[in-house]
Order: sequence, then structure tokens, then C-alpha cells
Amino acid sequence: MAQRTRPLNIHVMVTEEEKQLIEHNRKVAGFKNTGAYMRKMAIDGRIFKIDHTPLQDISSKMTKASTNINQIAKRVNSTDSIYKEDIQELKEMTEEIWQSLKSILSKLP
Repeated sequence: MAQRTRPLNIHVMVTEEEKQLIEHNRKVAGFKNTGAYMRKMAIDGRIFKIDHTPLQDISSKMTKASTNINQIAKRVNSTDSIYKEDIQELKEMTEEIWQSLKSILSKLP
């Protein structure tokens, strides 16, 4: 049998309500393992869970805009012309990105 990386044991008694609260907090913090959650809390005292969804949304919008810019650049290089619709679409995409950024920034302390 392999040697354990954590051979020592700390035993803590809790009430049923405390156990339920610990399990709830563990799930909210995104931990699947109670032991890992308890070690993290005992050592660091805090866990910060950050929702990256708004940043993923902005990243997706920026990817779409950059893809569009590349397509327009290819067309301009081959035809020497650009369409007003392309410019308008880029302006709209840029505005969406700015609105998303403003929304995130407005929620910061």
C-alpha cells in the first residue's frame, strides 16, 4: 500500500445543523471533497469563488469581432473596397463589448 501524503488525523465534532451548513458551504465554494474544503478553510480561513461568466461573454464577443475584422480585411485586400454594412456591424459589435465591460465595472466595489 502506498504511503499516505497526509498521515495525521484531526477529529472535530459538529451538530447536525453545523454539518449541513458545512456541506452547503462546501458545495457553494465548488469543492467536491469535504476534506479538501475543511483543510482550505482551516489553513486559509477564506475561499473566494469568482464567476468568470461575464469575462467569457466579453471574450466570445471579442473573438467574433476579430474574426469579422479579419474577413473584412481579406475582402478589402482582394477587392479594394469596403461596405458600409461592414463598418456598421463592427461599430455595433464594439458597442456591445463596451456595454459588457461597463456592466462588469459597475459591479466592482
